[in-house]
Amino acid sequence: MEQIIGPLTKLGRFLLAVPMAIFGILHFMAADAMAGMVPLPGGVIWVYVTGIALIGAGVSIIIQKKARLASTLLAILLLIFVFAIHLPGALAGGDSGQMSMMSLLKDLAIAGGALVYASTQPIE
Repeated sequence: MEQIIGPLTKLGRFLLAVPMAIFGILHFMAADAMAGMVPLPGGVIWVYVTGIALIGAGVSIIIQKKARLASTLLAILLLIFVFAIHLPGALAGGDSGQMSMMSLLKDLAIAGGALVYASTQPIE
């Protein structure tokens, strides 16, 4: 069974980490457009901080240094997005509500995957 689980965990690691790093880069490329979604003062600064966090999590997971911590913190960040950004938009309804619901479900699923991955990593 380990012959199957090992390669799948490695593949899962990359399927989690690479998109997160790309999302982080996109935060830098579209910071002004994303700033309006931030429910805190200082909008664009938080977009940059989030971009750094996403890139850092992606890199940490790929190189397997502090991967348990990084994937746990990634899950927490994504859950914050679910409740602070996507849920209010989804509850508003309409076309933008449907887009918010899709983002909510995406981030919820990725958070779940990050927690599953975290549980496979040793405590450093």
